[in-house]
Amino acid sequence: AALTAAAPGEARDALARRYVDKDAPEGEKLNAVVFLTEAEGKPGARVWTGRATDDVVEDAIRDALKSANRSRVFVASGIDPAVVSDTEKFRPEVSVFSPRAASGGEVSFRDKLPVIVGLAVGFILWSLIITGASILLNSVMEEKSNKILEVLLSSASATEILAGKVLGVALLTLAVLGAWGGIGAIGLIATVPDVARDIGSVLLTDGLFVYFLLFLVGGYLMYAVLFAAIGAFCDTPRDAQTLMGPIMMVLVVPILVMQMAIRTPDAMVVKVISLIPPFTPFVMAARAPSGPPLIEIIGGLIGMFLFAALMIWAAGRAFRAGALSDVKLSWKSFMGAVTGR
Repeated sequence: AALTAAAPGEARDALARRYVDKDAPEGEKLNAVVFLTEAEGKPGARVWTGRATDDVVEDAIRDALKSANRSRVFVASGIDPAVVSDTEKFRPEVSVFSPRAASGGEVSFRDKLPVIVGLAVGFILWSLIITGASILLNSVMEEKSNKILEVLLSSASATEILAGKVLGVALLTLAVLGAWGGIGAIGLIATVPDVARDIGSVLLTDGLFVYFLLFLVGGYLMYAVLFAAIGAFCDTPRDAQTLMGPIMMVLVVPILVMQMAIRTPDAMVVKVISLIPPFTPFVMAARAPSGPPLIEIIGGLIGMFLFAALMIWAAGRAFRAGALSDVKLSWKSFMGAVTGR
């Protein structure tokens, strides 16, 4: 009542500020206050909101005012607003055809499914690899801080310990993937069998399932051995932040590019990034269902596994040095362990 009775000006704005403030009394606090205005015959508004970043009310008011202004203009021109409203509700039926469609003619959901599956697989691979590598990092850190790693090194070599840990976490990750994948497959078959059949057809077409499996193996090897080597230098998660920050920033890149790949899988930036080994398992998995040239897939796989071999060699040296030393972790000490300096 105080707001509606107040005259426009600073006093009314002060009231609005009080009602939307976070410290407003319980029962009086408002999410927003809207004052309708008019300038040169056009409707407008002054909006007070509790959050400076809240554009929900702003967008709703703007849409409402556009609708009100449109109705006013139509009425002034002698046009029934209901006619315009019915016209705007019209949605034309458009059929899309492509020679690459499964039917050779009209494009259906089945033709769009491969791209969706590729994007989903890319995200799943990213999640599984990061999850498995993080488990490995925490496991090695805990053993390093509790001096368990030193005891293990007395009965096995650093290479054997690193290989055992990487393979153990890999099997754990695959077991989780198999369990959730089985539950998802059963759910799809029971609820939408047609979609389940189409997804299975996509995965078995042109060797996509084999490609996805290879990308998973290569991506896991690259990042698992790196995270294990970092863990060998650390006693606490805070120690690992020195190297983990830049690595996680790098891992954001494929997330952004995979979203581009769903619309423009043949864009030059997507092609180039999909051939850069640290990004290949994620971006190429998203691109593969769209039918990129076989040479690009093979080239990406070769580059990925060569880079993975390099990472295994470098991480093995760093793991051995980190497990047997108490040096403070930094990029300099990490690279020194890799180069043997």
